[in-house]
Amino acid sequence: MTMERRDKYINPYTDFGFKKLFGTEMNKDLLISFINSLFRGEEVITDLTYLNTEHLGTSEADRKAVFDVYCENQRGEKILVEMQRGEQRFFKDRSIYYATFPIREQGQRGEWNYELKAVYVIGILNFTFDEDDENYFHHEVQLMDTKTKNVFYDKLTFIYLEMPKFNKSEDELDGMFEKWLFVLRNLSRLMERPKALQERVFGKLFDAAEIAHFSKIEYDAYEDSLKAYRDWKSTVDTAAYKGHEKGLEEGLKKGRREGRIEGRKEGLAEGRREQTLVFARQMKANKEPLDKIAQYTGLTAEEIEKLL
Repeated sequence: MTMERRDKYINPYTDFGFKKLFGTEMNKDLLISFINSLFRGEEVITDLTYLNTEHLGTSEADRKAVFDVYCENQRGEKILVEMQRGEQRFFKDRSIYYATFPIREQGQRGEWNYELKAVYVIGILNFTFDEDDENYFHHEVQLMDTKTKNVFYDKLTFIYLEMPKFNKSEDELDGMFEKWLFVLRNLSRLMERPKALQERVFGKLFDAAEIAHFSKIEYDAYEDSLKAYRDWKSTVDTAAYKGHEKGLEEGLKKGRREGRIEGRKEGLAEGRREQTLVFARQMKANKEPLDKIAQYTGLTAEEIEKLL
């Protein structure tokens, strides 16, 4: 008789897990280390201040934005960190929309010269959006002059990490950036701290992530968060599989390679749409708040309200 294997460390893709590691004052040094690794020494952050993660628009009609982690560094620059657990139809639009809040918050009453502090939006993606290059997973996006290809405005930066593309083993890791990606990608599957991760900050991370150290309240909260993540992932995987199969079937019927590829794309798109609707219905049945459903699915309030 085999015993069920239990995870030793939390899953960072859960709401509880991500905020436990990166969203608490106690573990602020983990977030500082992770963000500094992204900039490869170009932007050295020595301290961070956590800010309110819930934001309202300028009028009652505006939608509310709820960030995973929102903070500012010692220079007053705003940093927004989001864990995107699955593909959304408009995740790029959502990033742009979220970036407007830390920009507008800098507005001052009275005379003001419009000088802004830099804003960074960091998206840790548990999906891929660029299928052209399976090795290109670290995207840094800024406003650019399309003719000269020069950066037009360097105070607004979007960083996207396509985590499924990062498949390096422990022996292949080079530098803190890759070590952090390895931890995020594999933490819940590890049973001990890897030998390659001997820096002090990782010692603290593994200690904070060890489930055996949780209080009963923390453990129950994590189990609820993990169950929600597993239910969501099962729904996503099932819909993606059905979309893939339908796309192949439609493509094969066309009898040409071009038709097969196009059919697969259409089927995948339809499958992704269906998985989003199924998940939204499930959350709505569980009486989750409307803004939370919108955050997880990318659907509008009107689309959610119409779901049965």
